[in-house]
Amino acid sequence: MESDINHIHFLIRYIHRLSISQIVRRLKQESTHQIWLLHPSTLRKQYWYQKLLWSDGYFVCSIGEASPDTIREYILSQG
Repeated sequence: MESDINHIHFLIRYIHRLSISQIVRRLKQESTHQIWLLHPSTLRKQYWYQKLLWSDGYFVCSIGEASPDTIREYILSQG
């Protein structure tokens, strides 16, 4: 995982019976919940109406034949 100014890169190995949309939805739900548990007063000032931190969209691609190490280096070089 690596963060940039306005997005986050993840390299994930997953069980193929789960859909990508299920994985992304769970990542967004759990991370939002945990961040709100850790920083409620700070976030309440900015997100007083709804506890939303993520946009609806996402981009996903397969690494294909590239090695995980190559992708990891790419992710770390971003931002």
